[in-house]
Amino acid sequence: MKTLILVRHAKSDWSGRLDDHERPLNDRGQRDAPEMGRRLAERGVVPDVIRSSTAVRARTTAAALAEALGLGADRLVLEERLYGASAAVLRLVAEEFDESVGTGMIVAHDPGMSDLAYALSGSIGRMPTCAVAEFDFDVTHWAETVAAIPVDVRLDTPKG
Repeated sequence: MKTLILVRHAKSDWSGRLDDHERPLNDRGQRDAPEMGRRLAERGVVPDVIRSSTAVRARTTAAALAEALGLGADRLVLEERLYGASAAVLRLVAEEFDESVGTGMIVAHDPGMSDLAYALSGSIGRMPTCAVAEFDFDVTHWAETVAAIPVDVRLDTPKG
């Protein structure tokens, strides 16, 4: 069994004149990210690794999730290609998880996250900020997730 968790970054701050890549989380985003991590922890869902976009809002979300899940910094990997990644690139990143990883998390951006969530589920049309989508695959290798249909799909959002 392999579990893929997709997380759209938490709500970001548009008030400054920062470059898009440098935008921080706003107050709501700073509250939502640890809350979503706590919800995962309460259900016993803890990723073996978190791969995150290098954008400030994504990596801050990923760090808050990791902290709430009790994960060390060594379990968080920043990847430039996740910034603005398409669904195809996000899927490729998932397929590249090490085989020892049973549960992998990707923290990135829309529209790629919503596109991939829909492609995998057929029902998740949009991932709001800080949404967490989980996909369980009855496969042995990450590369097999490309052709597999998830056996279970869950979506949680900050608004519940």
